[in-house]
Amino acid sequence: MDLHEISEKLQAGAAKAVAALVQQALDEGYPAQKILEEGLLDGMNVIGEKFKNNEIYVPEVLIAARAMNKGAEVLKPHLAAEGVKATGKVCIGTVQGDLHDIGKNLVKMMMEGKGLEVVDLGVDVAPSTYVQCAIEQNCSMICCSALLTTTMGVMADVVKAVEEAGIHDKVKIMIGGAPVTQHYCDQIGADFYAADATTAAEIAVDYCAKVANG
Repeated sequence: MDLHEISEKLQAGAAKAVAALVQQALDEGYPAQKILEEGLLDGMNVIGEKFKNNEIYVPEVLIAARAMNKGAEVLKPHLAAEGVKATGKVCIGTVQGDLHDIGKNLVKMMMEGKGLEVVDLGVDVAPSTYVQCAIEQNCSMICCSALLTTTMGVMADVVKAVEEAGIHDKVKIMIGGAPVTQHYCDQIGADFYAADATTAAEIAVDYCAKVANG
């Protein structure tokens, strides 16, 4: 079989077909890493680019991500057996006082679609929770989302909490959400600003790769 078939079915959101094709590829002796990269991640990269260019919208991304997850479930034990590790680890959450999660969930899916391990802290996340998670889970990055202008200020508190914990040299902070700008990112001393989910995933992958390569 051609692994590109997996990519195409994933882009079409055909979850059952993706899971069946991943199993077929394993049965035919393809390494799990190769199936992940040339099948699942390839498909999510195409989805990510199309989303960035406004060629598709949130519902299509969610359907493709569900197909990706189905394929990943089949693949996970084989990846572990091959000793394949995630390309990095980040934690993500919507800041305290804000209960919006669609943007956060999209970013999480795009990041997982690029092979990152993502610890999802949910919504209404206190600054101390981000810091505690980053330390305990050994995350390279904290990702904060906000949709309300009234909750943006919490992002500054997260930066402060990271600095007070003495981990800012190791753990970087990325912020995003509708009211957030690069100017605000610079103003509060956060490390990265991402305007959309695809860009957020690209920034996180680049940074985690730098960490991995020392």
